[in-house]
Amino acid sequence: MTDDVAIIGIGLHPFGRTDGLSGLEQGAHAVRLALQDAGLSWDAVGVAYGGSQDAGNADALANLLGLTGTPFVNVANGCATGGSALASVVAAIRSGMAEIGVAVGFDKHPRGAFNARPKDWGLEDWYGNTGLMLTTQFFALKTQRYLHEHGLSEQALVLAAQRSFRNGALNPQAWRRRELSLAEIAESTPVNLPLRKYMFCSPAEGGAALVLCSAKAAHKYTRTPVLVKAALMRTRRHGSFEVFSPALAAEAAPAPTVFAARAAFEQAGVGPADIDVIQVQDTDSGSELIHMAENGFCEHGEQQHLLERGETDIGGRLPINTDGGCMANGEPVGASGLRQVIEVCTQLRGQAGARQVPGRPRLGYTHVYGAPGVSAVTILEAGDKR
Repeated sequence: MTDDVAIIGIGLHPFGRTDGLSGLEQGAHAVRLALQDAGLSWDAVGVAYGGSQDAGNADALANLLGLTGTPFVNVANGCATGGSALASVVAAIRSGMAEIGVAVGFDKHPRGAFNARPKDWGLEDWYGNTGLMLTTQFFALKTQRYLHEHGLSEQALVLAAQRSFRNGALNPQAWRRRELSLAEIAESTPVNLPLRKYMFCSPAEGGAALVLCSAKAAHKYTRTPVLVKAALMRTRRHGSFEVFSPALAAEAAPAPTVFAARAAFEQAGVGPADIDVIQVQDTDSGSELIHMAENGFCEHGEQQHLLERGETDIGGRLPINTDGGCMANGEPVGASGLRQVIEVCTQLRGQAGARQVPGRPRLGYTHVYGAPGVSAVTILEAGDKR
């Protein structure tokens, strides 16, 4: 067994819309950039894990990168696909299966909201025919209930979205790079209230990739390694209120995020107060509020005060979604979790430019949440520079 695993290369194909380029090609572009960042070629890779929801089998990337016989495993865990792929590569390297591993995700979604098929999720057709498969509706109902239970107003949703777009405006890789005013967000078209047009992310295109190796070997490939102190995922338990749940259980249970976060902090030997830069899943601004508390960064009901005081801003105590998150970048499902990790690596390397968190951040945190109830969490630490 090896000890820590290090990220030695990062690569991103910008999210958004790229006409004329398939999702698979965008994924290959991201892998090539990550390999270039690590000073390696594809034939050095000993294992790969990757996923895509709508753009094909990830292992088909070998057709574009090289048919080297590398073990390549397809991953499918909804929006947690990228985080799950990373956890799998980390486990493979720790086990001694390979010295060099790649985690990759990509997608190319049709325009418009996701249109899931009920039977893919163990549900009958009637569930979709009556409109209950709409994710916008589910998250709106979940948010409405959460605001009521914890004494939060819709202003908290507006503030979270505004900060995300403000951060996205500083990110040259972001899809949405225009700041929005409070009024623009608060008065935007209702979708499923309390959530409005500018409180949702958009299905998108893009690719993201990481190259990893054992921490002991990292300085052979990079001067700025990022150590993976924890990378794991958890699924839902009975009673958790998750995507496409057809009913509420008689007794509520915490979301899988709560258990994933606790396990990650225990594995890394740190706590929420030690984290310097944070990425949480924000498919909508209501989800961000919920995930702030479920990951342990605040108490339930405290989010609005934190937002009003600027504590989640880039220069605040809890800098959240410094690249604009899903709100500003959009969400290619397979790639989204790895984009988060790339942003944290960029911050820990001190290479984030105008959106750089001050004070030389040392520890970063990422969280993704996928349907029907999967959460993946990573905790990353800046390695010694040489």
